[in-house]
Amino acid sequence: MKKQLPIGPIMIDVTGTTLSQYDKEKIAHPNTGAVILFARNFETPEQVSELNQQIKQARKGDILIAVDQEGGRVQRFQKGFTRLPPAAAYAQQADLTENAGWLMAVELLSLGIDFSFAPVLDVDCGVSEIIGNRSFSQDPEQAAQLTSLYRQGMRRAGMAAIGKHFPGHGAVALDSHLTLPVDERDLETLYQHDILPFKRLIKEGLEGVMPAHVVYPAVDELPAGFSPIWINEILRQQLGFNGTVFSDDLSMQGAATVGDFSDRAKLARLAGCDMLLVCNNETAAEEVLEVTPIEKNAVREQRLLAMLGKNHIDPLVLKKDREWQTISQQLTQLSESYA
Repeated sequence: MKKQLPIGPIMIDVTGTTLSQYDKEKIAHPNTGAVILFARNFETPEQVSELNQQIKQARKGDILIAVDQEGGRVQRFQKGFTRLPPAAAYAQQADLTENAGWLMAVELLSLGIDFSFAPVLDVDCGVSEIIGNRSFSQDPEQAAQLTSLYRQGMRRAGMAAIGKHFPGHGAVALDSHLTLPVDERDLETLYQHDILPFKRLIKEGLEGVMPAHVVYPAVDELPAGFSPIWINEILRQQLGFNGTVFSDDLSMQGAATVGDFSDRAKLARLAGCDMLLVCNNETAAEEVLEVTPIEKNAVREQRLLAMLGKNHIDPLVLKKDREWQTISQQLTQLSESYA
């Protein structure tokens, strides 16, 4: 019997709503460990469920499947899913927050998706267009309380959570997809404000963290996602985080300042990222898969395997579930009233 491939350290994307031969070859690469899905990969819940089966068959080993399903303007799957409000809406209806995390998670798990990159732990400072209402609150304490509830709901469904964008993307106006933002605040200010939700959820057992493509020059000249100071010293040693660190997409312009894709992958890995995201750039994904050393890393593999989804419920059973029906209706109403 052929030995299963271990889970690799690179997250890639796929082209369409079914797998091409090229997609299958990339998924089967020893360094592949995860696939992230986008709106272009989605037609119906049934189709995406079939796509996920194809991905798992192409891997011949463990593989993670992820999506950005925060709600508001960042909800990749909409048709056949509950329309989720942006995170800021939960401040108006805090009693819905835990149920919202559960519903978001259970809808994805029912189709074979392991996790959503959620919740956003950034504290909105009123200047960031890219964060804005994706943040749960402008108050760090309230953001910590609401994100904790949301994560509890995700855990109840069987989904691991990923807090982003460490140590906080909410105080810079520029969008790291398009450029490299700089946050001039000192570490003490960041600790008292932006890092508070991360600190709280890490203490509660947060499974994953995604660092920001933002430079905090008072701490390090490197963007946080490439900084051993931010990832190893502050996140792991000072805050005690022992879960999975996911780089933000290495294709973003906020990552470009550290070099080409080989440089970005190497720096992110050396800084302490367990999984490297390379999205929407086939050539870059190929390059990173090839240049990254193929190595056995039991600690990293254990962290990544902890991100696998649990408690997959049949989608038809879910739609008949009274709890799902009630919460779905409440969230749809909240989404409509917030809009």
